[in-house]
Amino acid sequence: MKPRSLRRRATAALAALAACAALTATQGQAQAAPAADPLGPATEFYVDPDSKAARQALTDLRHGDLTNAVNMARLASWPQAEWFTEGTPDEVRAKARSLVREARAADRTPVLVAYNVPGRDCSQYSSGGAASSAAYRRWIDAFAAGIGDSKAVVVVEPDGLALLPSDCGPDVDPTGALTAARVADLGYAVRTLKAKARTAVYLDAGNVLWRSVGEMARRLLDAGVRDGDGFALNVSNNHPTDHNARYGTWMAKCVWYATEGPAHARGHTDWCATQYYSPAAPNDGTPGNAVDSADPATWRWTDAWFDQAVGTPPDDALEHFVIDTSRNGRGAWTPEPGKYTGDPEVWCNAPGRGLGPRPTADTGVPLVDAYLWIKIPGESDGTCARGTGGTIDPEYGVVDPPAGTWWPAQAHALARNATPRLTFNR
Repeated sequence: MKPRSLRRRATAALAALAACAALTATQGQAQAAPAADPLGPATEFYVDPDSKAARQALTDLRHGDLTNAVNMARLASWPQAEWFTEGTPDEVRAKARSLVREARAADRTPVLVAYNVPGRDCSQYSSGGAASSAAYRRWIDAFAAGIGDSKAVVVVEPDGLALLPSDCGPDVDPTGALTAARVADLGYAVRTLKAKARTAVYLDAGNVLWRSVGEMARRLLDAGVRDGDGFALNVSNNHPTDHNARYGTWMAKCVWYATEGPAHARGHTDWCATQYYSPAAPNDGTPGNAVDSADPATWRWTDAWFDQAVGTPPDDALEHFVIDTSRNGRGAWTPEPGKYTGDPEVWCNAPGRGLGPRPTADTGVPLVDAYLWIKIPGESDGTCARGTGGTIDPEYGVVDPPAGTWWPAQAHALARNATPRLTFNR
């Protein structure tokens, strides 16, 4: 490369990094009157000026990797969630208070994730959590106290409801006591956080290709979703945004149907059509005449059931939701047929993915309150082995970093493959 060309690219990279720094440093210059509603279409989310992507941009620049430096600076200009995964009550209170103060000074709304429920992730890649329900509730109390009267959006316990102790295996919770405690703990978290007047609370509900509509709706009701602002979908996953929006709309209608709908349906989330089956379909064996979760064209039968049985309740009578779009720009990953004989772990560090729709509270979809980057782009899901029995991830040829560890190669790929193309947040 010619020296002049190298200097030109270096100057461009430095300018990009400076622009990113200026953006995050001046977030709060245009002060507005405090809003009573913590999340509305005009909400602007907080950008951490010292994010992992911002640090990676500087590292790439020092190494002369100008293309990735610019991409990481672009990534760093967009808001991402802050995860709270451990610590004593005093530590979590201090950390939450520090974050909301920084966001308030910038006149922005931070997105926080509470991820410390006992027995989380079935002791798999992201295992951990509080030692007991009592310890968890003290932790949640402190978390809420740290937020105080500041604006905040909180996502409660990714996978905590979709992956209950009873789902972890036949020997994990034989009496059901652990599952009952989990549901009660989640309900406590929702109520405690929502008691803060300017906090919007969304209880995690998995993703479109996990629990069926009726099953997830029942779990949400049991865990007190109606005490908060709604639910969250697609956290740490890569299913398309429109698929999750459809699933979320069905669940919102299913919750209404089983609680506010016709008297004969009270309590019957199990009657709701799903992404796997609809009573409205002919189900006669003819292709397209039954719901296929892998073929959204057949979901028209699920739509038909909801149109017939539920109708069109007003949007303000339905639960709202947020969608994680941090890695779904290219949709879900499907390995080549026959490549893996064991579990290919399609959700785990899926290769070839890209950043999805940018974070915004102005989605244009009535029940979708926001698209958020909840999973931090560039953090590993764990040491995926695709059911091979080894330690190497055959998709990358390396041992993947532990869950939650920053992985520069993945961050670079997500930015490079972003759909739509990654630009600076202006």
